[in-house]
Amino acid sequence: MDLILPGSGLIIWQLIGFLALLFLLTKFAWKPILAALDEREKSIEDALKSAEIARNEMANLKAENEKILHEAKIQRDEMLHMATESAKQIVEEAKEKAQKEGAIMIENAKQAILTEKKAAVEEVKVLVATLSLDVAEKLIKKNYATDAAQKALVEEFVKDLKVN
Repeated sequence: MDLILPGSGLIIWQLIGFLALLFLLTKFAWKPILAALDEREKSIEDALKSAEIARNEMANLKAENEKILHEAKIQRDEMLHMATESAKQIVEEAKEKAQKEGAIMIENAKQAILTEKKAAVEEVKVLVATLSLDVAEKLIKKNYATDAAQKALVEEFVKDLKVN
């Protein structure tokens, strides 16, 4: 049984050694160990708080980025719409201008044609009158070469004047 139960002297020396060790550890090591543990616990809590703050900031930044992206898309759509409307307006104005200029050109051409037509008609009239006078002169010279024929013509004209 000696092997199982230690002697009383050994127990006392072990108790004295343990108490001395406990005293030394309490005096010199316990406070620094507890301070290190407290500091470590505090740094872990700070790291967790920082991580939570960073996660919240990331969520806020993500929401803000999505908001900015949405606003940019809206602005892009508005700019595209405005550009499309502006292009339509420019095309419409160009069409109207071309139609107006075309109408003016057609009107000018009509006026030029009308002027040329009048000039041609006048020229034809003058030519017809000249030809008529030439023909009449030749006929009169031929038909009324004698004095008797000229006298008969004058009497006929006088007769026509009295009737009218």
